[in-house]
Amino acid sequence: MESTITSPVVKSFLAGAFSGTCSTVLFQPLDLLKTRIQFNAVNIGSGSVRMSTVLYNVIQQDKVTGLWRGLVPSFSRTVPGIALYFSSIHVMKSKIQKKKLSVLESALIGAAARTMSGILVLPFTVLKTRFESGQFQYKGMKNALVLMYKTEGARGLFSGLTATLLRDVPFSGMYFMFYTQLKQMTEDSMKHSSVSRQTVTFACGIVAGMCASVITQPADVVKTQMQLYPQKFSGPWKAVLHVYEKDGLDGFLRGIVPRTIRRTMMATLAWSVYEEVIRKCGLK
Repeated sequence: MESTITSPVVKSFLAGAFSGTCSTVLFQPLDLLKTRIQFNAVNIGSGSVRMSTVLYNVIQQDKVTGLWRGLVPSFSRTVPGIALYFSSIHVMKSKIQKKKLSVLESALIGAAARTMSGILVLPFTVLKTRFESGQFQYKGMKNALVLMYKTEGARGLFSGLTATLLRDVPFSGMYFMFYTQLKQMTEDSMKHSSVSRQTVTFACGIVAGMCASVITQPADVVKTQMQLYPQKFSGPWKAVLHVYEKDGLDGFLRGIVPRTIRRTMMATLAWSVYEEVIRKCGLK
């Protein structure tokens, strides 16, 4: 009987946790810049907010280490979130028992896996957003969780749930769909090519990440507003109107550059590391 530590689900969970750790450390600064850009553009004043300006202000105020502000809540959210995401995908793919997934199957598996992990780690997503904004003077994660619950209740901990799911579920569904279909399309050509498997995996991840990031950008802006000010917005529609009244349609594109770079590279690295780890572990 297979021991617990060597079970496929545990292996995929640990591989996902490892890939999540690597990608979180590397790309946290981009997430912080994205949050600051969205906050500054909509709440401090309209008009263009340059990424270079925000970067300079963060370094001037908090030094280079300030770019990793919110890293602990990011770890608390991303590492178990990605681990749950990958292990859920492994379980669902195992149930289907097909070598090649259809477009619909890929999209549904990616969306379902993200829904489960997204809901479970949402309180840490809220914390991450608030730490990154620099507008909340929490003394630490424990203090932040206690204070949020006392002043805002469970609603505060799960603020922006709808907007988060509207962003993450389509992103993950589309990403996994694009990623699996691109990989399946390139499998035959790889047999007669000198290009390495890792290079093809990385390229498929880049294309999939860029497409999914751009499509879900507006939902990310709305999510940020709802998590920073849960008492101000009772639902996503009010946040949508607030952003539109402030900056028009351009408001929904705030932070698209750092977010697209981060989400694309983070997802690509996570999948590349994950697939390499499970290959070493002998998982199919």
